[in-house]
Amino acid sequence: MISVESALETILKEIRPLGLESVDVMTALGRTTGEDIRATRPNPPWDNSAMDGYALIDSDTKGASDDKPARLKVIYDLPAGQVPKGPVEKGQAVRIMTGAPVPEGATAVVMVEKTSSGEGFVIVRSEVKPGENIRKSGEDFKSGEVVVKKGSLVRPAEVSMLATVGAPFLLVYRRPRVAIVSTGDELCEINEAPSKGKILNSNGYALAALAAMCGAEPVQLGIARDTKESLREKLKAAMEADCIISSGGVSVGDYDFVKDVLKELGSEMIFWKVAMKPGKPLAFGVIGGKPAFGLPGNPISSMVAFEQFVRPALYKMAGRKDIFTSVFRARITKDLKIKPGRMNFIRAELASTDTGFSVTPLDGQGSGVISTMVRANSFIIVPQDSTGFKKDDIVKVQPFDPSILLKDAPGY
Repeated sequence: MISVESALETILKEIRPLGLESVDVMTALGRTTGEDIRATRPNPPWDNSAMDGYALIDSDTKGASDDKPARLKVIYDLPAGQVPKGPVEKGQAVRIMTGAPVPEGATAVVMVEKTSSGEGFVIVRSEVKPGENIRKSGEDFKSGEVVVKKGSLVRPAEVSMLATVGAPFLLVYRRPRVAIVSTGDELCEINEAPSKGKILNSNGYALAALAAMCGAEPVQLGIARDTKESLREKLKAAMEADCIISSGGVSVGDYDFVKDVLKELGSEMIFWKVAMKPGKPLAFGVIGGKPAFGLPGNPISSMVAFEQFVRPALYKMAGRKDIFTSVFRARITKDLKIKPGRMNFIRAELASTDTGFSVTPLDGQGSGVISTMVRANSFIIVPQDSTGFKKDDIVKVQPFDPSILLKDAPGY
């Protein structure tokens, strides 16, 4: 067996980012940019008003107050989307809306709340500083500036920026196509009524869901039976994808043929076991230039192995730089005893408290106990040589559920 750290390092050495494709700005959401995006004009493109109010010359308001207001002539109105009709001179003002270009000669904008108006004039009751309430051209970014860097994850903020600079299309890394094969004569599809001795193919759906949450495109190839012929057929089809994931068939049973068939198909298998719990019978290799993962058949083992190894591999294939899940430190709420020798990933509930994070290990840690995985939102990481923790120890926790960021009431 090799360590979790060595397994991850070995896998990532074999992973390369996929090629690029041009997509429209909304299709780019959740993808990784394959080019620098530069602004073709400054933002704002011109000096504009940050407020509804009056554009004026600041020195005209020197000493203005409620008791001694300044009175200025209003020469025209300037809505957003219109261009100035002329410059502002001493003793004049232009009624201006938010976002409208600042007229030539104006050096400040007084907000409307500090004024009162009459027919053809405005009363200013506050002194205005030079540049007040004016958004200067280029204060956000200048023409030619890189506004979205290559390798960036496209979030709603990046979509906003792309729209601002007028980039309807951009190059992004391709989504990995992930072929998923479940193995075993004991499996049946979820729309079938399982007879005695049969179980439903939950792994195929769980792994497809996990791949989709990584931004990949899952391709479910169904069930391969416990014959070399059936496995060979499914794995040949899987080689059309960018990444291959099989579940089951990598243990030491008489019918665990995955390793043999992979070798027959020219796969360079790199390791077969990892010192982790759950998930020890885990295989990795390269087949036809494509990374191939042989995950355990137990549902929790396959999901844990996916989180630790497949997720960062798919992120790297998709061109992402941030490929690892953050690890938090939290106070454990009860004792946890572990047999040393393998790195353990304990299903747990991570919670935010007034003093930091707390984490509670859940009962029912068996590799087939799916209900515990449903309740959990994170793993407590127990080092390979550790015998566990005492209540109130600070432990490392790896969240895997995005809903951990949500709560039922504002946390202000």
